[in-house]
Amino acid sequence: MIYLQLFLEFLKIGLFSFGGGYATLPFLYHMSETYGWFSLSELSRMLAISSITPGPVGLNVATFAGFKTAGIIGSITATFAIMLPSFAIVIFISKMLKKFSDNFYIKSALYALRPAAAAMIAAVGVRLFKDSTILKQDALSYSIINFIDIKALILFLFLFILSLKLKRDPLIYLLIGGTCGVLLHFRHILNSF
Repeated sequence: MIYLQLFLEFLKIGLFSFGGGYATLPFLYHMSETYGWFSLSELSRMLAISSITPGPVGLNVATFAGFKTAGIIGSITATFAIMLPSFAIVIFISKMLKKFSDNFYIKSALYALRPAAAAMIAAVGVRLFKDSTILKQDALSYSIINFIDIKALILFLFLFILSLKLKRDPLIYLLIGGTCGVLLHFRHILNSF
């Protein structure tokens, strides 16, 4: 039953996520909240790993999420399901390319999907920022210092400003952020001894 659910959920993601791998994230957040197959922090880690591994981000996340949910068969199922709609649509459109190439309605529909994809990616970005920097809020705490992860916020602002100034490959910033996160985590572990 889990394999059928995985297949249907990732088939839905493959059908309705326009705009690249990051556009799959709202669906994955929903999947995490609905089924509990993986936590939001695990999803953030899957996204980070998927961003630095070769291949499309959405496909990598599907593979990791499928593996986390149901092992190797789950990863194969999720990967196949997310690729199937794109594969079928590309085959169909390639057969009809001459007919669609100058169609006003098709061009208009694809043009209209751009802002929707951008909005979905922006919403996920805001949510990832919130999940990465805001700690669990204590009902008795009124100080902003007590529920914001200052280190994560400073790292985010530093990497954001650096990316605006230097305009390098995003992988560099992911590697810097990942390295800093690992060092901060090990420092926290060493300080607890």
